[in-house]
Formats: sequence, C-alpha cells, structure tokens
Amino acid sequence: MSTARLLCLYMFAACQGPGGVASSSFGTSITTALPITTTGAGSTSDGMSTSSSGSTTSTGSSGEDSAASVAGSTTLVLDVGTEQDVENPQPAGCKGKIDFLFVISRDQIMAEEQAKLVAAFPEFIETIETKFAEFDYHIMVVDADNHWGWPECTEQCPTLEGLCGMAEDYPCDHVPSACDAELGAGTIFNAGLNAPNKPCDLASGHRYIEKGQPQLVETFTCLAQVGTSGYNRLGDAVAAAVSSVMTGSGACNEGFLRDDALLMVTIIGPPDQDSLGKPKEWADIVIGAKNGDADSVVMFRIGSEACPVYDAACRLAKYYFQYHHLSNQTDADFGPAFEIATDLVETACSAFIPG
Repeated sequence: MSTARLLCLYMFAACQGPGGVASSSFGTSITTALPITTTGAGSTSDGMSTSSSGSTTSTGSSGEDSAASVAGSTTLVLDVGTEQDVENPQPAGCKGKIDFLFVISRDQIMAEEQAKLVAAFPEFIETIETKFAEFDYHIMVVDADNHWGWPECTEQCPTLEGLCGMAEDYPCDHVPSACDAELGAGTIFNAGLNAPNKPCDLASGHRYIEKGQPQLVETFTCLAQVGTSGYNRLGDAVAAAVSSVMTGSGACNEGFLRDDALLMVTIIGPPDQDSLGKPKEWADIVIGAKNGDADSVVMFRIGSEACPVYDAACRLAKYYFQYHHLSNQTDADFGPAFEIATDLVETACSAFIPG
C-alpha cells in the first residue's frame, strides 16, 4: 500500500469521533431529532407565550421540522465559530438598564390618579431594584399636552381671577422654553391646577432623571404632578417622546433613549379620544426607535382593563406589543399593577439582545 494511501486512511480515522460521528477542531454539525425553540411574536426565548394580562403559557415543539439524517451515511461539516466552540456571545438580558417613560394625562379628572401614581412610585422603584441588582435607569415624565402651564391663566397674569385664582403660586414670571411647550418633551416645570407650579430639580441637567438623582421620590413627585389643566393626547405623546425629532442630537429628549436599554412605557389617563394619530402609526415610531425590536418594549396602560375600542392608547399597548399589562385607573392602589408590569420587564429582559 502506498505511503499516500496510508496517510489518507490515517486522516480519515482521526476524523472519526466516538461512535463514528465525524468531528473537527473547527466545529461539528450533528443532525438531531430534538425540537428547537425559537423566539417570535408572542413568545419568549424559553418557549413561553405571553398573554395580554402578562401571564405565560407553555408552548412546545413536536420536532416534526427537524431534519432527518440519511441512514448509513455520515456528514462532515467543517465550520468556524459555532456556538459549540465558544461561549454564547449573547448578553444575559438587559442587565437592569431600563428607560422608563411615564406619559400622564392633564385631563381635569386626573388629580386623584396622579396622587396614586406618586404614592406607588417608591414601591415600584424598590421592586425594580430588587429584581435587577445592577439597576441603571433613566426616568422621564411626559404630559399629554402640547401647551405649557394653563394658557388662559398665563394671559391673565399677573392678576389671576376665577379658576386661575385657584392655581396657587401660578408662575407668571416664568418664560417657557420651546421644549416646555413641545408635545412629547420631558417635563421639568409643571404649572396650572394641581401642579407644583415650580421647576423640578433634576441633577442630570437633562429633561429626565438619571441614576443617582438626590431625593428621587421627591423629584419624581414634582415631575409626575403634571396638573389638571390640559389635554389627554396620550398616544400622540408616547410617539413624540421617542421620535427622532425629540431624541436626536440637540433635541429636547437627547440621551434619554439608549440602544442597550429596555424601554418601559407607562400610560396613565382616561380613554384617549384626543390624539390625532393612530395606534399603528405610534407603534411604528416606537418600534423604529428601538431598532425594529418590538420585544424590547414593555407597555403598561393604566386606564380601563376592558380596553374600550375608543381608547386609542390602550389599543396601542394591547395590539402591537406582546409585553403589555392593562389595569384600571380606578384601582385604589397602583402598586399591585406595577408588580405585574415589572414581572413583564423581567421576562422581556431575559430575552433582550441590545441592537
């Protein structure tokens, strides 16, 4: 037998693994009949589908789509960089980096709801910090109005009469900036009925809170009390807040939205019948802002759990984002609903791969 033939046979034997399965230091491709779970719309990476209420139901695979191997044949595939050769390069979820966007109605009925939101906020933060040890957050509050303060009262300044006289310490001397009066811009100075009527002290220098904010609860209270002297354009405000017009370089909300952070949107207010846009339009803007990944967004709608057809903001949350939770603004305490919503955050983070 020639030396060349002996060398060939030796190399073939060396390529045989246990049981005659071909192997290579560059990687091995073995056809199996095991089911493969993939992530798609309405499911998580561990094969759990998420319902509209935030619960999960198990899904499985029969393995019918598995490729069948040909009896008596062995396929050797030499590849480079398979997952069997190196550690999984995918990050372990969002690691607690989350951008929280609160969109709050300024409708005249909102005084009680704003108070309940403020009361529930400490519990909300405690829950998040417990679930995410490396919790890094941005928190921005946006009102659902494209005006600053109470225009009628601003016109009456400095002498306030009638209802405007009830807006204690209305800041007649404040000259609003372009961002103050822009729909979708983070609030930093709320004015009008049931509003602080003073600027909020944000250490970040931006229109949103960053981790490390001194007196976090007090600062959020100042931001979240957007008052009851305005409109209820919830859906329009959600889309505007994350749009490139608002988050681009030099824009009002620059720096708020991060590619490597999960986005949680909390929408609070009565049925949205004031918005000019449509749920599909808003969803496209939000998903586009997250690099086309709808599963990197958690929607939490506090309004009506029944989600009436005339509530455009509820339809946005329910029909365009698999991770969503609906609750009632009439609930005595928003804390339990926040707990469910943060469960969805935890689930979404486990499958989140930053773009």
